[in-house]
Amino acid sequence: MIATAHIVDNSADTLIARFHSRRQYSLALAEPLTSEDMQLQSMPDASPTKWHLAHTTWFFEQFILLPFVEDYQSPQPQFNYLFNSYYEQKGERYPRAQRGMISRPGIEDVYAYRQQIDSAIEQLLTTNTSDELVSLIELGINHEMQHQELLLTDILHAFSLNPLYPAAFNTKSGITELSADHQSASEQFIRFDAGLHQFGVAPQTDFYFDCEGPKHKAYVSQFALAKGLVTNADWLLFIEAGGYQNPVLWLADGWAVAQQEGWQCPLYWRKQGDAWYQFTLNGLVPLALNAPVSHISYYEADAYAQWKGCRLPTEYEWELAAREQAISGNFSEKQIFSPMPCAEQGVMQLYGDVWEWTRSPYTPYPGYKAPEGAVGEYNGKFMSGQYVLRGGSCVTPIEQMRSTYRTFFYPHQRWQFMGLRLAKDC
Repeated sequence: MIATAHIVDNSADTLIARFHSRRQYSLALAEPLTSEDMQLQSMPDASPTKWHLAHTTWFFEQFILLPFVEDYQSPQPQFNYLFNSYYEQKGERYPRAQRGMISRPGIEDVYAYRQQIDSAIEQLLTTNTSDELVSLIELGINHEMQHQELLLTDILHAFSLNPLYPAAFNTKSGITELSADHQSASEQFIRFDAGLHQFGVAPQTDFYFDCEGPKHKAYVSQFALAKGLVTNADWLLFIEAGGYQNPVLWLADGWAVAQQEGWQCPLYWRKQGDAWYQFTLNGLVPLALNAPVSHISYYEADAYAQWKGCRLPTEYEWELAAREQAISGNFSEKQIFSPMPCAEQGVMQLYGDVWEWTRSPYTPYPGYKAPEGAVGEYNGKFMSGQYVLRGGSCVTPIEQMRSTYRTFFYPHQRWQFMGLRLAKDC
């Protein structure tokens, strides 16, 4: 599943500290929620907060404690059925779409399970820091980070269905609008020369998901990439121009989905009178015009690009632009949990705020082979029918971000923090 060819510090104390810190962050994200909140499952694509807390614990138990602790006995053997996600080699699983029906065990039982597994992992690390174990601990930590992101996006969707529009958090989320004369950089382009380039992770990388490799060469034609992300103000113009009513702009499948679902705006936009609002993890707030548009599908992103006479970038084009950029921006650790305007001129805002759709299908790189065993089911079996997004979002942990990091979703999905950047041929 992962490569850990080069570990800077795999001492027991360092690993235990990293493990403990990441596990505690999940609990901190759940702390403002009630037990009723943590039970909600608003759609089959989302999972209850309680399930996320249990599943990430199950992951450490199944992939680390079972193979590395002699005669290991699970404190909750029935949890293997309840909290397995999609690992066929780990046995039968409770149906994904019905996870919200698991009212028992209660959240206190899940917290107790987390404590038991965490203690066992920390005890194991005092006696074993082999490369194989360290590799799996790194995987488990990164897996936890992915579920921290999902926890936030899933609770946002659940709360959006509540007519009271409750706030999940009370964070430093006040978005200061930029001055009226601030020019969007979404149509200012930077040109990149054609050439043969290397893509994917280098062998000495500390950690990467298997789908980010192997390193390989690919030719990229000359292209131009927008300096900035498409903003909410930009998207309003698309709406006012009839973008959601013009089938010529849309892919056939996208138009069918848009008509079936009645799409007229991004997922969490609400119009009250003449004013637009957006539902966020901090409740319903006025639409921030200069912030990047988010919660749009691939189909919507592609239609907007067509409307502008442009296209979506490929993931190789995005990676070429991003590899020279410092990894900084609005990530989960800032605890804003909303996309923010970019006030700095000349900064491309390639990292954080919103995941950026690319036109690249999620397929294996040349030479890719899924790892053996159940852990090999993590990424490889999903390489069909989905598109790659790059750059992370306001709910992605910055620790996880790399220029090679690929996430992937189906083209109709919108509940993640998904936005776009324009590209064009030169």
